[in-house]
Amino acid sequence: MTNPVTEIPPAAAEAVVARYAERLAFETDCADVAVALRGGSPGFVLVDVRGPGPYAAGHVPGALNIPRGKLTPRRLEDWPADTLFVVYCAGPHCNGADRAALHLASLGRPVKVMIGGMTGWADEGLASERSGPSSA
Repeated sequence: MTNPVTEIPPAAAEAVVARYAERLAFETDCADVAVALRGGSPGFVLVDVRGPGPYAAGHVPGALNIPRGKLTPRRLEDWPADTLFVVYCAGPHCNGADRAALHLASLGRPVKVMIGGMTGWADEGLASERSGPSSA
């Protein structure tokens, strides 16, 4: 007996491993970012790519506010070329993080997207902080 789930057989285990290993090379999630930040030395720079207003209204604690248009080679000189950047924006309805990731990668910078953005952060029950606009 088949149904919409079983009518197409699952992929081979090797294909599943390859697909999800590749996917995780491109993205991370809010819970994993929170765990890494709690550890004190996360191994990445967390960047909120939204504008200063939304950032000031609430952002992930420790995130720098660098809107996508300000991610210039000169702005990035403060970090070694192999620094991993994790970028996020408002949430799944926003492609700002994807655009920032594309831009950073085009500059030769390692990057991952924090899927879910601020919406995902709130959905996980994680605290945000409010502050004046800040840029690194």
